[in-house]
Parts: sequence; structure tokens; C-alpha cells
Amino acid sequence: MPGLGTIINVALLVAGGLLGLAGGRFITPRIQDTLMKASGLCVLFIGLGGTMQKMLIIDGKALATTGTTMLIVSFALGSLIGEAINLEAAIENLGEWLKRKTGSEGDNEFTNAFVSTSLTVCIGAMAIVGSIQDGLLDWSTLALKGALDCIIVCTMTASLGRGCIFSALPVAVFQGTITLFAGALSPIMTTAALNSLSLVGSMLIFCVGVNLIRPQTFRTANMLPSVVIAVIYALLF
Repeated sequence: MPGLGTIINVALLVAGGLLGLAGGRFITPRIQDTLMKASGLCVLFIGLGGTMQKMLIIDGKALATTGTTMLIVSFALGSLIGEAINLEAAIENLGEWLKRKTGSEGDNEFTNAFVSTSLTVCIGAMAIVGSIQDGLLDWSTLALKGALDCIIVCTMTASLGRGCIFSALPVAVFQGTITLFAGALSPIMTTAALNSLSLVGSMLIFCVGVNLIRPQTFRTANMLPSVVIAVIYALLF
């Protein structure tokens, strides 16, 4: 059944969030702060590892880099587009709306938790490739992603609060939409396009990790169009 992978992914994400929320009630603020920084460190290295995997190549007996021009073009144009339409404000407004609707006005970290977790679990080639495969009746990649998301969201919820759990909503919409148009997107996602998307996505995840350790260092949401520019760049050049 198309969409089963996203259902599994969302269910595991929510389960991880509920586990983290239950555990977080018994954790002191000092430990929560340590957990938040630990989560940030893990997210940071997940992004760094993905970046190095796609950017470093072996040239003879030496290491070399690839994709630097694509990165510069993608982040420059993508950030300009994102700042022009102010995606960060739109996502934060959604977080504030969810905060009011769920009666979480007293939770000062709700919006930050929602935005940070949503960016962490939505960005990346695994979400896009898995969603396309899901549309073609192969849900295995999204099931694996769901298991990873479960652990990540559990830890982040324990430190940041229940706002993390609501990252299930953008995951459901984002991955579900890609699954719906899987037939049309499949020919576009060439190996080069996926490599570019993965490289840029990993760098964005790195930015999310930095923000968890040093809040408001990057307006990561305003850089999201860089992913689209990276795919277009790969298809053109």
C-alpha cells in the first residue's frame, strides 16, 4: 500500500517522542540541559558525517573535495530565496499556532523544539528517496528511517519537551506528498541529484546541531531552498 512507509515512520517518531516525554518528567533541568547539548552534538556529527561522505573523494593516494561550486551556488541562491519569503518565520508561526492549539503556552521551548526537530527529521536524501520508494510499494527505507527518528526524537523530547513530538506533522505532509508524486519524481532523482541533495541536506542538519548547542546561530529554515537549487544544479550541470 502506498504511504505505508510514512505511516510507520510517523508512528515510530511519535512513539519515541512519548517515551522521551515520559522520561523527561523525571529529569532535572541540569540533566535536560546536558541532554540538549548531547542531542545537538549527535545531530551535528550526523550532518558532518553525511557531508564528508559526499564531499570527500580519493584522488590517487590523496583526499580531494567535490561539489564545492554546487554548494556555494545552492546556499547562496537558496538562502536568498529563503530570506525573501522568510520560511523561518512561517515555520515558527506554525509552531506558535500548534503551541496555542495544544494548550502549551507555558512551554517556552515548544516552538524551538518543534522547529529544530522538524528540520532534523525532514531534511535529507533518506526522506526523499524513501518516500519515492514508498510510492512504488517499497516501505523498507522509511521503516529504517523511522527507527532512527524514534531514537533522535526520544532524546530531543527528553531535553526540549513535547514540541518535538509534533514534528510528526511536517514529516507526514512532506513524505506523504513525495509519495503521492513518486512516479513523476523518480526520473528526476538521478544519482547526481541525490548526491547533491544529500550533501546540502547534511550541511543543513549540521546547522541544526549547531543551533541546539548555540541557539539562533543559523536561520536554517531560510536555507531550505538550497536543497531544491542543489537538485536543479545537478540536473543542469
